[in-house]
Amino acid sequence: MKKMNRGMITALSAIAIAQGLKVFTHKKLTGKWDWRPLIQTGGMPSSHSAGVAALATYMAANKGTRHTETALAVVFGSIVMYDAQGIRRHTGEIAQLVNELEDRFEIISSDFPSLMYSKRDTELKELLGHQPIEVLGGAIFGVVLGLISAQIENDEKDKNRNN
Repeated sequence: MKKMNRGMITALSAIAIAQGLKVFTHKKLTGKWDWRPLIQTGGMPSSHSAGVAALATYMAANKGTRHTETALAVVFGSIVMYDAQGIRRHTGEIAQLVNELEDRFEIISSDFPSLMYSKRDTELKELLGHQPIEVLGGAIFGVVLGLISAQIENDEKDKNRNN
């Protein structure tokens, strides 16, 4: 039977577990259980960061730091983490300002009926990116999971050699 790609399994597992952890961090922050963080962007820990850090760490531990696959994983992982806490977070902050502006404009337009204001059905999504601490949390989780996955694989190889 052909083995599955452990690097892919490691990265996808990190994403899934980190996304699940968001339910617990949300409970700790708000005091309320809410399952919506399972399918939402943003929050602690960053599942994007967890996935790319797990893959890069697994590759480095498995292939070595001088291997091309490790370099690709590190470079693209760095871009993903930078984007998550940079551009995506700022886009969410802009969406929050636009939503607040629309709420204020609705109040103003009630005093001036000639403005012909019509409110949108839904607000812009505000939770798009991550705070730097959320990215760091995801990255640390990913590094740990990547190391564990590489160690499990090495233990399996050693066991097969000894049999």
